Order: sequence, then structure tokens, then C-alpha cells
Amino acid sequence: MTRAILGTALGLLAGSGVLLALAAVLHPLPRRRPEGWARRLLREADLTRVRPGRLLAVSVLLGLVAGLVALSVTAVPVAALLAAGVGTVTPLLLVRRRAAARRQALRRDWPDAVDVLVSGVRAGMSLPEAVAALGSRGPESLRPAFSDFAVEYRATGSFADSLSLLEERLADPVADRVVGAMRMAREFGGTQLGEMLRTLSGMLREDARTRAEIAGRQSWTVAAARMAVAAPWLTLALLCTRPEAVRAYASGAGAIVLCSAVALSVAAYAVMLRIGRLPAERRVRP
Repeated sequence: MTRAILGTALGLLAGSGVLLALAAVLHPLPRRRPEGWARRLLREADLTRVRPGRLLAVSVLLGLVAGLVALSVTAVPVAALLAAGVGTVTPLLLVRRRAAARRQALRRDWPDAVDVLVSGVRAGMSLPEAVAALGSRGPESLRPAFSDFAVEYRATGSFADSLSLLEERLADPVADRVVGAMRMAREFGGTQLGEMLRTLSGMLREDARTRAEIAGRQSWTVAAARMAVAAPWLTLALLCTRPEAVRAYASGAGAIVLCSAVALSVAAYAVMLRIGRLPAERRVRP
């Protein structure tokens, strides 16, 4: 009798193992696809409604238009190809510029947001209520993200999931630090939450002030470098209004000169940006 019961139990256990193995093979858990650079850049620029495919389509269309316009004006095929390349990368550069401007705005506004959060906690509000209140009392650049947090928290009641949504919406290294502090305070107790947030606010203000001073001192250098890169190409555009210049640049030697000039201009500008770029903060993800 005992052997029969033991054999039955082992058979059920083996059958359960086989069923679980088959289920894992036939119905694997969905894997989270790694986020592409285009989608990440659009999210950092707060353009989540724009799909990477649409950005690519706009880039190609603008490149074609720029190439056709340059060809009709200059009648130099190499110049048309260069204009098409510039038109193609222009939307990407604009998105990157928007993302950089948004990071600067968030870095400037985060200390005020942390101060509002500290005030709410000191006034007796719970941590989720104080965070949700930033949707109406926080800085303008941060209100939409915290409004989404409030909606998500009211719908699900999960503070951790709502914080994850907030991190995804902001896509900002400073936001990761603030959200990490709130997550630790929620999970392990926050008796020193107010003091920690006040210290963090002071550090963020000092960092923003230092970066603003350095950027202000470098602004004239960056502007001069941009003018130095753009001036030869403006001169080329004026020269292409003369028939003899068009014939010269339409030749093989002229094409080599133009391609070499493009390579040198791009390399010099990239080196200038590399030298003057401030160290970027890395995102801290749980």
C-alpha cells in the first residue's frame, strides 16, 4: 500500500515536471525587447507620441527636398548630395537639441520640486500624496509627469509601479536619484526622508549652478566654432552662383575638394564638441 502511494506521488510529480517543461517551451514568457536608440532619444526629448519610423520618414523626405533644391540652385551633383545628407540628419539633430534643452530644464527645476515634496511631507501628507501633489504644485516642466503618476497611483494603488512609470516618463538621471530615494524611504522606512531630500535639493542646486557657469563661459567659444564651420559653406553657396565656379566644383577634382572639406569640417566640429562637453550623468535604474 505504501509503495503504491509512493509510486503514485512520484508519477504525479514527474508528470507535473514534464507539463511545466512543455509549458515553458510552448508558451515562453515574453521577453522585454531592448529599447532602441531612436526610441530612447525621442523619450528623452518628451516626444513619446512620435514613432522612430515617422522620424526616419521625415528625415528622408527632408533630405530629398534639400538635395533637389541644392541641385536646382547650384547644378553641382556633389553639392546636392551634401545638402541631402545635411537635410537627412537635421531632424535628428533637432531632436537631440530638444532632449538636451529638456535635461537642462529638468535639472533647473528639480530642486524646487524636491522643496515642494519636503513641504508636503512636513505638513503631514503621506509620501504618495506628496508626490502626486507635484502634478499641481510642482514646476511647470514636471507637472505632466507627476499628473500621470497621480492617475496611475489612483488606478492601481501601487506606489512602486507608479514610480516606475514616473521614471520612464521623465527619463532623466536626476529623476532616477529622487525616485530611488523615495523608493528606499517607502520600503525601508523614511524617518530621515525630509533631511535626505533637503540635502539632495542642495546638491542639485549646486550642481545646476556650476554647470550653468561653465556653460556660460563656454558659450562664446561654441558660437565662434559654429561660425567658423558655417562660414566656408556660405562662401561656397555664393560662389556657386558664378558659372565658372560651378564648372570647377562639378569636375572630379572639385568633388574631391568638397568631400575633403566636409570631412574636415565634421571632424573639427566633433572634436570641439567633445572637448567642451560636460560629463553627462548616467541613469541609475533599479
